[in-house]
Amino acid sequence: MSLIGENAAPADTIMDGTDAGFMADVIEASKTTPVIVDFWAPWCGPCRQLGPAIEKAVLAAKGKVKLVKIDIDKHPAYAGQLRVQSIPAVFAFAGGRPVDGFMGALPDSQVKQFVDRIAGQAPAGETDELLKLARESLELGDLGGAAQAYAQILQADPTHLKAIGGLARLYLQAGDAERAAEVVAMAPEDARDPDLDSVRAALALASEAPSETRALEQALAADPDDHQARLDLAKALAGHGEFGAAADHLLTIIEKDRTWNEEAARKQLLVVFEAAGAASEVARTGRRRLSAILFS
Repeated sequence: MSLIGENAAPADTIMDGTDAGFMADVIEASKTTPVIVDFWAPWCGPCRQLGPAIEKAVLAAKGKVKLVKIDIDKHPAYAGQLRVQSIPAVFAFAGGRPVDGFMGALPDSQVKQFVDRIAGQAPAGETDELLKLARESLELGDLGGAAQAYAQILQADPTHLKAIGGLARLYLQAGDAERAAEVVAMAPEDARDPDLDSVRAALALASEAPSETRALEQALAADPDDHQARLDLAKALAGHGEFGAAADHLLTIIEKDRTWNEEAARKQLLVVFEAAGAASEVARTGRRRLSAILFS
C-alpha cells in the first residue's frame, strides 16, 4: 500500500511486506541496506498520518534506506514476535538486526530525522569499505569525508574501536582535544587498538603540555646543549600535535648523548611515535634515524 499516490517509490525502495517474505525483505536485505518496517492497519488513523511522512523521507534518502510496510491484520506474525502492542509501530533493521524504532505518529521533522539517522547506518558488510573510504579521504586531505565514514560505522556499532580511534584523531588534528577525549571515552578503558592507543598517547601528551614554549626556546637558543630544555620543548611540541618537530629535538639529544638522564629522550621518542601513529611518516622516518644513530 502506498500513501503518496503518484510519487510512489520504486518497488525495491518502498514495498508491501508479508510474514512469508519478512526474512528476505527485511532481515537479509538489511545486511546490505538499512530497512525500516512500518507496522500499520487500514483502520488506524495515526498510521494514515505517519505513512506519507515516512515514505517521503525514505524517497529523499535516495536509496540509502528501504521501507517495508506490513498490514498487521493480514500479516500478524512478526508484529507479535516484536511485541507490537499499538500502531503505528516502526522498527529499523541494519546488519540483520533491529537497531532503532518508535511507536505512534511523529511530526514530519522528527520522522525525517529518524530516517536520515537510519540511512547513515553501516551494515556489517560495509564496515571495511567505510574504513577504506576514511583512509582514502585522509590521504586526500578530506577530513570531512573521513569523519562522515567513521560516523556511519559508529551509528551501527558505537563500540567499533578503529572508528572511535579514527574519529578521535580527526578531532585532535582539528585542535579539539576535548571532543577527541569524549570520543575516546566511548571505548571501554581496557580496550586496545593501535589507532585508539595512539590517540590516548596524544591526549596524554596534550594534557601535560605547557601553553607557552617561548622560555624553553630562549633557553635552548642560549645553550644548544641544554638537554633538559630541549626535552621539555619536545614534550610541549608533541602536546601541541607537532610530532615531527618533537622527534627532531629528541633525536638531537640521542645523537649527542644517548644515555642522558637514563635514556629519557629515547623513551619520550617512543611515546611520540605512538602518539603520531605507528604507520605515520613521523614514526617511519624517526625509527630509521634512531637506528642509524644507535648502530653507527
